[in-house]
Amino acid sequence: MSDANNPFAMMMAQAQEMAKAFNPAMGGFSTQAMEKLWPTMTKDMMEMSFGKGASKEGLDAKTRLLLTLAGLTMQGAQNETQLRMTVRHALVAGATKEEVTEAIAQMSMFAGLPAMTRAMEFANEVLTESKEDET
Repeated sequence: MSDANNPFAMMMAQAQEMAKAFNPAMGGFSTQAMEKLWPTMTKDMMEMSFGKGASKEGLDAKTRLLLTLAGLTMQGAQNETQLRMTVRHALVAGATKEEVTEAIAQMSMFAGLPAMTRAMEFANEVLTESKEDET
């Protein structure tokens, strides 16, 4: 987020400066560091909470998370943390990397290319992390 021409990066830098002015300890706050405090639920826990446990004949957790990912993509760059966490949960629930990218790409028709591109950048960070974990 160091690109001075990127309006999102400029907005985030300004928000961090404002937070630092209110509380100097907030100067180094990172949403990505905050994410590490939230564990990824197991597939069984997700199924119980969001999948077949909620409705025996309904959608499974993987499908629900892919739909959530589509909705978060449509909201745009305002939900960076939630989007990355949903990608992580979808992978644990059994979604493939191709399904994750397809769910996001599909939203280009509804949310627009900028929102889809930004969501794809966030998802790619997670997909790259999981690729590094496999090696």
